[in-house]
Amino acid sequence: MEFAGKRALVTGSGALGGLGHATAKVLAEGGADLILTGTDPRRGARVVADLGAAAGTVRFVAADLSDVTDVRQLAEDAGAVDILINNASAMTFSPTTGQDLADYDAAFAVNVRAPFLLTALLAEEMAARGGGSIVNVSSTAAGLGMPGMAVYGATKAALESLTRTWAAEFAESNVRVNAVAPGPMRTSKVVAAMGPDMGGMGLATALKRTSDPAEVAHVIAFLAGDRASYMTGAIVAADGGRTAI
Repeated sequence: MEFAGKRALVTGSGALGGLGHATAKVLAEGGADLILTGTDPRRGARVVADLGAAAGTVRFVAADLSDVTDVRQLAEDAGAVDILINNASAMTFSPTTGQDLADYDAAFAVNVRAPFLLTALLAEEMAARGGGSIVNVSSTAAGLGMPGMAVYGATKAALESLTRTWAAEFAESNVRVNAVAPGPMRTSKVVAAMGPDMGGMGLATALKRTSDPAEVAHVIAFLAGDRASYMTGAIVAADGGRTAI
């Protein structure tokens, strides 16, 4: 199996029906040992139970990624990892003139600072072990002007910039860094908030539909694995053609 013998940390994976859960499932089916993280241990336990039949081991670590101490502790608890998926994300939807500054700070803390710290803390150990793979989860909002998404889009644009810089910094150590930019996706959280048709967002894509999280998870897993061994610094759109039209 592709990920047998590898340990992967997937942030934002502590709830059923999200992209983190879907990504963890694909990695687990490939034999990876998984470290999942989220803020709610009860929901995390349900994800662990769902993945319990996987080939590798699965454990959950509760962490608030808006808190620097929690992020550092998560890195310590995770130990040496071969794969880091920076998926956790705080979303804020507001016009710029009405943006709450506490939500602004939380979005940058979770979406930018936490991946920065985890990468800084874990990439060196990856290098010492002969290499590794980091996949950052961005969004089409990083490159498209979307009313109400100024802060969220800015955090994802920052993450894409970090992806390119980290690719350059860590290439000599055989640590690859790439990003995936999903489009409208039917995660449990979004469907609960917007309804099954997600406000018709899928109609803005070339494929005229939203994605299942599993479709994006397979792209993330591809970049994380050895089949993408010649890819680093790439921002891969998994958006149904949204940014192509």
